[in-house]
Amino acid sequence: MRKVMITAATTGGVHRKDANPNLPEQPQEIAQAAYECFNEGAAIVHIHARDKQGNPTGDPRAYREIADLIRAKCDIIIQFTSAGGGNLSIEERIGNLDANPEMASLNMGSLIRTVGPYAGTLFINTSADIEHFAQEMLKRDIKPEMEVYHHGMLREVDNLIRKSLLKKPYYINFVLGMAYQGAVAATAETLFSLKQLLQPDSIFNCCAIGPAQFPMTTLSMLLGGNARVGMEDNIYYSKGVLAKSNAQLVAKIVRIARELGFEIASPDEAREILGLQRKN
Repeated sequence: MRKVMITAATTGGVHRKDANPNLPEQPQEIAQAAYECFNEGAAIVHIHARDKQGNPTGDPRAYREIADLIRAKCDIIIQFTSAGGGNLSIEERIGNLDANPEMASLNMGSLIRTVGPYAGTLFINTSADIEHFAQEMLKRDIKPEMEVYHHGMLREVDNLIRKSLLKKPYYINFVLGMAYQGAVAATAETLFSLKQLLQPDSIFNCCAIGPAQFPMTTLSMLLGGNARVGMEDNIYYSKGVLAKSNAQLVAKIVRIARELGFEIASPDEAREILGLQRKN
C-alpha cells in the first residue's frame, strides 16, 4: 500500500499556553514534543520558535538549539517555518535557514490577518519575496514545502517551476480553513479543485484549521496526498476536549490512516519520497 507522510506542526506563531497549557513554546518543550510525535509515526516536524516570553522569533540561534535537541533524540525530518508568526521582517523570517533544516515552509502569496493579536495587518509575500526565499532554499539544499491558501497561489508555484527555482518532486501543502481574508474554506470541493490544478511531479500535503483538521487530512490521504496535524492548527482532540499533546493528535491520524489501509512512512522513507539528504 502507498506510504503516507505525517507532519506534526507542534507550536505555530499565534496562540499561546492560555489557549492550551499543553502547547510547547520553549526549545526543550518543542524538542520533546517532536520526539513524542516521531514515536507515534510522524516523519516530519514543522517548527516555529518562540522567545523566552513566548513571542514568535526568527532568531537562528533558537532554531539551531531546537534542531540540535531534536537530532539528539531522533531522526525526524526538521522543517522550519519561513512565516514566523507575528510581524517579523523578511530578514527575520529567512534568518533561521542558516540553522540548516532539511525543509522549510514557503508561503505562496499574501493574506490579510482577520483574527488574533495581529488582526488587520498584512501577511505580505510578493512574487519577488517568494523567488528570494526559493533561491535561498535552493542554495542551501533546503526543500520548500509550498504553503497554498487559495487557488491563485498555484500561479506562484508555476512561476518557481518555470524559473527552475525548485527541484522535483514539488511539495505543496494546502492550508484549508484559515480565518484570514483570501484563504479558502476547508471543504471537499476546495481540496478536489486544488488537487486538479497541480503540476506533474507534485506531491501534496494538507492541513486544516480547528475542527476541520481530521476530516480534511483524512480526505487528503484518500485522494493520494499526505497529512499534517498538530497544535499549531488545532488545539483540540475532539469537540470541547483540549489536546493533551501533539503526539496525541499524531496518534489519531496514524490510527485513521492504518484503518484505511495505508502504511506510515518513516523519516527515511519520507526522505526517499521527497528526494532529501539527511542533515546534521
